[in-house]
Amino acid sequence: MSLYFLLGSLTHDGQRMLHSDPNLIVARTRDLILPGAEILGQYAVLGRYDFVMMVEADDNDAVARLSLELGMRTGLHLETLPAIPIGFMGDLQTPDPSDQAESVNLTPDFTPDEGPGDE
Repeated sequence: MSLYFLLGSLTHDGQRMLHSDPNLIVARTRDLILPGAEILGQYAVLGRYDFVMMVEADDNDAVARLSLELGMRTGLHLETLPAIPIGFMGDLQTPDPSDQAESVNLTPDFTPDEGPGDE
Protein backbone atom coordinates (compact mmCIF):
# COMPACT_ATOMS: atom_id res chain seq x y z
CA MET A 1 0.00 0.00 0.00
CA SER A 2 1.13 3.55 -0.68
CA LEU A 3 0.98 6.61 1.54
CA TYR A 4 -0.78 9.82 0.47
CA PHE A 5 -1.40 13.21 2.06
CA LEU A 6 -4.68 14.98 1.33
CA LEU A 7 -4.59 18.75 1.80
CA GLY A 8 -8.05 20.16 2.35
CA SER A 9 -9.53 23.65 2.13
CA LEU A 10 -13.12 24.34 3.09
CA THR A 11 -15.33 25.52 0.24
CA HIS A 12 -18.03 28.12 0.95
CA ASP A 13 -20.54 25.27 1.34
CA GLY A 14 -18.07 23.45 3.58
CA GLN A 15 -17.71 26.52 5.79
CA ARG A 16 -21.48 26.70 6.22
CA MET A 17 -21.66 22.96 6.89
CA LEU A 18 -18.87 23.15 9.50
CA HIS A 19 -20.45 26.19 11.15
CA SER A 20 -23.72 24.23 11.51
CA ASP A 21 -21.94 21.08 12.73
CA PRO A 22 -18.50 21.55 14.37
CA ASN A 23 -18.06 17.75 14.33
CA LEU A 24 -18.61 17.58 10.58
CA ILE A 25 -15.20 16.29 9.50
CA VAL A 26 -14.97 13.59 12.18
CA ALA A 27 -18.60 12.53 11.81
CA ARG A 28 -18.52 12.30 8.02
CA THR A 29 -15.20 10.44 7.83
CA ARG A 30 -15.77 8.03 10.72
CA ASP A 31 -18.06 5.74 8.73
CA LEU A 32 -16.30 6.21 5.38
CA ILE A 33 -15.25 2.77 4.20
CA LEU A 34 -13.91 2.36 0.69
CA PRO A 35 -12.09 -0.74 -0.55
CA GLY A 36 -8.36 -0.20 -0.86
CA ALA A 37 -8.10 3.09 1.07
CA GLU A 38 -7.93 3.99 4.76
CA ILE A 39 -7.58 7.30 6.60
CA LEU A 40 -4.69 6.96 9.07
CA GLY A 41 -4.87 10.43 10.62
CA GLN A 42 -6.61 13.79 10.35
CA TYR A 43 -5.30 17.16 11.47
CA ALA A 44 -6.59 20.72 11.46
CA VAL A 45 -3.77 23.06 10.41
CA LEU A 46 -3.10 26.77 10.18
CA GLY A 47 -2.05 28.37 6.93
CA ARG A 48 -3.00 27.82 3.32
CA TYR A 49 -4.92 24.61 4.06
CA ASP A 50 -7.51 23.90 6.74
CA PHE A 51 -6.98 20.15 7.11
CA VAL A 52 -4.36 17.50 6.37
CA MET A 53 -5.20 13.81 6.17
CA MET A 54 -2.79 10.91 5.96
CA VAL A 55 -4.19 8.08 3.84
CA GLU A 56 -2.94 4.63 2.95
CA ALA A 57 -4.27 3.28 -0.35
CA ASP A 58 -3.68 0.42 -2.77
CA ASP A 59 -3.27 2.74 -5.75
CA ASN A 60 -4.11 6.13 -7.25
CA ASP A 61 -7.60 4.98 -8.22
CA ALA A 62 -8.47 4.05 -4.62
CA VAL A 63 -7.23 7.36 -3.18
CA ALA A 64 -9.04 9.28 -5.94
CA ARG A 65 -12.32 7.57 -4.99
CA LEU A 66 -11.68 8.39 -1.32
CA SER A 67 -10.87 12.02 -2.15
CA LEU A 68 -14.04 12.43 -4.22
CA GLU A 69 -16.22 10.91 -1.50
CA LEU A 70 -14.56 13.03 1.20
CA GLY A 71 -15.13 16.19 -0.80
CA MET A 72 -18.80 15.39 -1.29
CA ARG A 73 -19.38 14.56 2.38
CA THR A 74 -17.43 17.41 3.96
CA GLY A 75 -17.39 20.34 1.55
CA LEU A 76 -13.60 20.17 1.31
CA HIS A 77 -11.60 20.95 -1.80
CA LEU A 78 -8.84 18.32 -1.64
CA GLU A 79 -5.38 18.19 -3.18
CA THR A 80 -3.85 14.71 -3.11
CA LEU A 81 -0.10 14.22 -2.78
CA PRO A 82 1.56 10.80 -3.11
CA ALA A 83 4.22 10.43 -0.41
CA ILE A 84 7.57 8.94 -1.42
CA PRO A 85 9.99 8.05 1.40
CA ILE A 86 13.07 10.25 0.97
CA GLY A 87 15.46 7.31 1.37
CA PHE A 88 14.36 6.00 -2.02
CA MET A 89 15.83 9.11 -3.66
CA GLY A 90 19.37 8.59 -2.43
CA ASP A 91 22.02 5.94 -2.66
CA LEU A 92 21.96 4.71 0.94
CA GLN A 93 24.02 1.65 1.82
CA THR A 94 22.03 0.88 4.97
CA PRO A 95 18.26 1.23 4.84
CA ASP A 96 16.79 3.75 7.26
CA PRO A 97 13.70 2.29 9.00
CA SER A 98 11.95 5.66 8.77
CA ASP A 99 12.02 5.33 4.98
CA GLN A 100 9.68 2.35 5.13
CA ALA A 101 5.91 2.79 4.96
CA GLU A 102 5.57 0.59 8.05
CA SER A 103 7.35 3.22 10.17
CA VAL A 104 4.18 5.34 10.07
CA ASN A 105 2.48 2.77 12.29
CA LEU A 106 5.28 2.48 14.85
CA THR A 107 5.04 3.97 18.33
CA PRO A 108 8.12 5.71 19.75
CA ASP A 109 9.91 3.63 22.39
CA PHE A 110 10.22 6.38 25.00
CA THR A 111 7.96 7.53 27.80
CA PRO A 112 6.85 11.12 28.49
CA ASP A 113 9.33 11.18 31.41
CA GLU A 114 12.21 10.08 29.21
CA GLY A 115 11.81 11.81 25.87
CA PRO A 116 14.21 11.70 22.94
CA GLY A 117 17.54 13.32 23.70
CA ASP A 118 17.39 12.50 27.43
CA GLU A 119 20.07 9.82 27.18
